[in-house]
Amino acid sequence: EVQLQASGGGSVQPGGSLRLSCVASGFPFKFASMNWNRQGPGKGVEWVSNVDANGNTNYNGDVSGRFTVSRDNDQNTLYLQMNDLKPEDTAVYYCSWARYRGQGTLVTVSS
Repeated sequence: EVQLQASGGGSVQPGGSLRLSCVASGFPFKFASMNWNRQGPGKGVEWVSNVDANGNTNYNGDVSGRFTVSRDNDQNTLYLQMNDLKPEDTAVYYCSWARYRGQGTLVTVSS
């Protein structure tokens, strides 16, 4: 059974930082291309970032330069370091692989 469990969300002020984690199981994580997605209040799901099995990364233009995706294949864990957070980053953040999406973690950016 594929499981993807995100954590690390919370409430921060604009300009703050958070680090999200996603623990994966039930599939060969080290060979998987992994994604972070988010869904803001009243919005659709938006792709945020990707890291492939070789460690190559890609980012949504809105987060490029502020967010960094990484992975620890020994721990089957995906990370998203989020710096200089803005109110428009407020969303539930999910990790995903193929057609699977895990339970999200809420990030709220507000003064």
